[in-house]
Amino acid sequence: MALTGRTALLAAIGSLPVGIWAPGWTGMLAVNAPLALACACDFALAAPVRRLRLTRSGDTSARLGETADVDLTVTNPSGRPLLAELRDAWPPSSWQPGTEVAASRHRSTIPAGERRRLTTRLRPTRRGDHHADRVTIRSYGPLGLFTRQGSHQVPWTVRVLPPFASRKHLPSKLARLRELDGRTSVLTRGQGTEFDSLRDYVPGDDTRSIDWRATARQSTVAVRTWRPERDRHILLVLDTGRTSAGRVGDAPRLDASMDAALLLAALASRAGDRVDLLAYDRRVRALVQGRAAGEVLPSLVNALATLEPELIETDARGLTATALRTAPRSSLIVLLTSLDTAPVEEGLLPVLSRLTKRHTVLVASVADPHIEQMATSRGTTEAVYDAAAAAQAQSERHRTAEQLMRRGVTVVDATPDELAPALADAYLSLKAAGRL
Repeated sequence: MALTGRTALLAAIGSLPVGIWAPGWTGMLAVNAPLALACACDFALAAPVRRLRLTRSGDTSARLGETADVDLTVTNPSGRPLLAELRDAWPPSSWQPGTEVAASRHRSTIPAGERRRLTTRLRPTRRGDHHADRVTIRSYGPLGLFTRQGSHQVPWTVRVLPPFASRKHLPSKLARLRELDGRTSVLTRGQGTEFDSLRDYVPGDDTRSIDWRATARQSTVAVRTWRPERDRHILLVLDTGRTSAGRVGDAPRLDASMDAALLLAALASRAGDRVDLLAYDRRVRALVQGRAAGEVLPSLVNALATLEPELIETDARGLTATALRTAPRSSLIVLLTSLDTAPVEEGLLPVLSRLTKRHTVLVASVADPHIEQMATSRGTTEAVYDAAAAAQAQSERHRTAEQLMRRGVTVVDATPDELAPALADAYLSLKAAGRL
């Protein structure tokens, strides 16, 4: 129970003081006798808060940057009308800064025995599960002099999914895939290809592709054309250790890696390849295996939604052992990790041969565009020092990439905006070369 501002104003101008006491008050409040009677009647006529019944419905998921509407249905079973203000509390990251008050507060009038639906529109600023907190209701009497107030726990969860901004590149990558996949047959030879058809030999063709039996049956030299093999296995490995927590622009490196992984998964599943996901630092953080082509992308998006970087050093030996268990036969292992010198030289390089012995390995890393900007800085002493530091960082990064490539690893090093399409291009190039 609480006084309103209107009650205090009337009490200030009252003339016949009497005492009113309510639980939780530390003293007596002096008001006039008519006002005391009005307050008592107002309190008695205010609908009780604790008897209200509240239920939720609405969206259970949304992509980061989009809105989610959660409906709150309030039923008034009492015999008195409910004049109420409600606050639907959610974590601060459920709204854009400065919009929480307007979005979470509602006014409603609910006649006796009826119900009303109120909609809270969330616009989350972070991935993951957002859980509803309590709903606080303030019930006013008809005169607005006294209120009843109470809270209800009404559970609800909205899962905020990765935004998948690189989806815009998918049509162009699929067009290139169709060129490789039978509409325009390509002449390749080696592991990971399927025979497509025969055609006449033209200068420049690989002589190893000549079909001598077919040539003997006709007057021209025939060569075999090949197309990329389907049903290959792709294992996406996300390094969730401390290096993935470094922010590049407005987001951690892990978020850019997720976006690239989603584009590659969408492309590979359309190509008929099987895609699995492993997220690891010192233990498995997420694992998606054995999904059908139509289920791969939703499963990956759902698994990545709650994934966060861990501020610990990644156990490269444990990651390698887990990846080998997850991909028992020849596969393309795409490792999304850092190209920082120390983690690669001390962690990845000593165990890399265990992966390259059986699998094709591709390492993708997020480059910081700010380093590129610093490398071109000139004009002041400070800018020259920045440029020197950036040049040294780039040199170490290139040296690390060269060490990986000398061991047969394909390396993709690109800024957050370019990583996803660059990784997709590397995958298509491996297919075109017959390495998948």
